[in-house]
Amino acid sequence: MDIRNNKVILYSSQAEAVLQIIERDGECFSKRKYVEDKYQESAPIFVSAYSWFVHEAEKYVVRPENAEYPYWAFKDIYSVEASGDSRIIKLEVPADEAVFFDMYDWNKILSLKYIGETETDEQEFRKMLRDYGITRESDVVLTNFYPNLKRQVQESWKRLFRHHEDIINGENQGIGSIQAGLWTIRKEWIVK
Repeated sequence: MDIRNNKVILYSSQAEAVLQIIERDGECFSKRKYVEDKYQESAPIFVSAYSWFVHEAEKYVVRPENAEYPYWAFKDIYSVEASGDSRIIKLEVPADEAVFFDMYDWNKILSLKYIGETETDEQEFRKMLRDYGITRESDVVLTNFYPNLKRQVQESWKRLFRHHEDIINGENQGIGSIQAGLWTIRKEWIVK
């Protein structure tokens, strides 16, 4: 990742309503209600994952009081999807304002799956679940039947941030696709 003058270029898809708030107020903060409204019946999964993210990510970048949830941004424009009334924007963000991670690891969390140290570690975990008779990995987190396994899965999620420092230092070889969490989007970050 190319970080110059402690700034990084990122891309994000944002709804017109968000862009209007940024234009009017100079910045915008994401709220839990927005996530619940967007994902409706799937909201409990997203709220669970996002709430975990908030708790852990604020250990890396201080969360402003007004920020409940993060905005997502990506190193590569091809990782961004615009839909409905959203628009892809280019941002120049101070590197110390972003929490960096591998998008594929985040997708594992959204699927309520284990993040292994290695692919072999993940395969061994899935095999152990099959040996227990568990066919859907997400059941470990969504039910209260497996408290020890649930704790193990949630502990593994801390590996989401294993690449944060490397990415900031420009050492991002072998990372699938770099994603960033931003507590806010500021007007001055938007590249016209």
